[in-house]
Amino acid sequence: MPATIIESNETPFNRINVDPITLDIVENALRNARNEMDAVLFRTAMSPGIREQHDAFPLIANQEGKMVVGQFGSFLHGFMQGYDGEIEDGDVFITNDPYSCNGAVSHLNDWLLMMPIFHDGRLVSWAAMFGHMTDVGGKVPGSLPTDAKMIYEEGIIVPPTKIYRGGQLMDELLNILLHNTRMPEWNKSDFYAIIAALRLAERRVRENIVRFGVDTYISAMQDMLDRNKLAMGAIIKMIIPEQKSYFEDWIDDDGMGNGPYKIACSLWRDGDIAHFDFTGSDPQSFSSINFLLNEEMFKMFFGAFTINLFDPQILFNDGFYELVDVHIPEGCILKPKKPAALSCRTHMLGRIFDLMGGLLGQGAPDALNAAGFSDSPHFMYSGFDRNGEWYQLFQIGFGGIPGRPAGDGPDGHSLWPAFTNVPNEFLEAYFPLRIREYATITDSGGAGLHRGGNGITIAYEMLESGEISIHDDRWLTYPWGVNGGEPGMRSTKRLVRTDGSEENIASKCDRIAVNPGDILYFNTWGGGGWGDPLQRPAELVATDVARRLVSEHGARRYGVVIHNGQLAEAATEQLRREMAAQRGSTQLFDRGFSSIDELKQRCKQETGFDAPVTPVFRSSQETANS
Repeated sequence: MPATIIESNETPFNRINVDPITLDIVENALRNARNEMDAVLFRTAMSPGIREQHDAFPLIANQEGKMVVGQFGSFLHGFMQGYDGEIEDGDVFITNDPYSCNGAVSHLNDWLLMMPIFHDGRLVSWAAMFGHMTDVGGKVPGSLPTDAKMIYEEGIIVPPTKIYRGGQLMDELLNILLHNTRMPEWNKSDFYAIIAALRLAERRVRENIVRFGVDTYISAMQDMLDRNKLAMGAIIKMIIPEQKSYFEDWIDDDGMGNGPYKIACSLWRDGDIAHFDFTGSDPQSFSSINFLLNEEMFKMFFGAFTINLFDPQILFNDGFYELVDVHIPEGCILKPKKPAALSCRTHMLGRIFDLMGGLLGQGAPDALNAAGFSDSPHFMYSGFDRNGEWYQLFQIGFGGIPGRPAGDGPDGHSLWPAFTNVPNEFLEAYFPLRIREYATITDSGGAGLHRGGNGITIAYEMLESGEISIHDDRWLTYPWGVNGGEPGMRSTKRLVRTDGSEENIASKCDRIAVNPGDILYFNTWGGGGWGDPLQRPAELVATDVARRLVSEHGARRYGVVIHNGQLAEAATEQLRREMAAQRGSTQLFDRGFSSIDELKQRCKQETGFDAPVTPVFRSSQETANS
């Protein structure tokens, strides 16, 4: 049963023609309001994931819930499908349950708040934002248990619920939520920071309506959606052929010894409509790497990817959604059945962007990105310090950005829009940590005409006894190169104990005991290379060597000879001729292996870990009931 919107004004909205100047003013006012929402949140939240890394996503939508301005979220469609209560002036809704909102959020740490905005008794707009909470309860600190088999193990579950009713806060409900977290003060601060951001959006919407009138405001939002549809329609026709293309990639393992897990997708265009079909993807996992991918959310991913690639000046919103059809089979790893665990879905979410790059690039190879948006590495460290006070860190790591048609991939850069790192000074000031090293990993980026960005190494020295958890991927498969570019380096994690002993740490693990003086070397992957490495200007490779982004030995991957820091031009010309003759023609994709079976045979020797066991899939119902 759909939600019931309680309105006291029955006067219909009138669609009017908005002149270009007024339209630009309204558009820029909403863009600025969206940015102000971020500013309010980041200055008042407490958790470093939101305050420092900006793991929060705002939007302002029209009265139908279609995002008009926003960063990386299209939440309201799933919420409005799943909520069957009343929507009234003064309400604010909260949810973190993916299964209750059709995947509008995808794991329990993301608290989504949504505010309907009324004017003269009529619903005119929506403001929404979610933020990743450091903790929401569950079996492990950070609420991202690798070995969870059901969502009930991952923390408190909140279906779409009114946290404000008619403008009044439901104090007892909020207290229940906070009582079920390990970091109640942080969650409380983050909650009110999100509310403040929504209130700011509400004020800015009302100011626009007072200035231009409600019919102009509503019509301008629709015009912005229509312009996006027109622009995206042109891009879809340009880059997506009618002939079907296919691509697949893999999540390396599930943290419980099984894997890899395949994500498969076919893409074609039928007239104006782009079709994405995920048939062929593996069934849902027994562990928490499942990703409940809402179809509208995937359309948003597709729009963000293509707009940033082809024309960042296009206003990113939901206007183009009817131009995209998405099919995700029930019971697969991208549409698991309740109560499948979801907390570690970030690996799959990141890999979707690599998958899109591989698909879209087949229709427009010159616009093809290499792989590298592969994951979002997580590091968690918690315990009681020597004063008996609880500390808990959740931090998102960064890898190498892939080589691109426009140039090299940035080194050790954020993988998500507008994310930033947590400053080392912040970490050392607020947590019992010392950062011993923070640097790019030489040669980790894939060689290419445009070099893949290097991964980074962070050496964390623990100052208190506690436990660490690590969530990462790309330790088995490589971030692939394209158009002749080579794959990037894989990720590794190494723990050096105070007695000098060393141990390699799995990419997905929880509750690893650490003591003062232990040092964790957290090494992320490098981005794949773009284009033929032998075509990269030798002088540019020499500059990379001087900057310690590439070693003298690594320069030979480009056919470049460096002796004592100096470019040897004659030797370089000869080496490049020899390498070109031996190699032959370049490949569109270079995965670094010919098959998963072949890669698994090499696994122990190359990584120090046993190869994942190919999972035994049962029926979707058996998996859901396990």
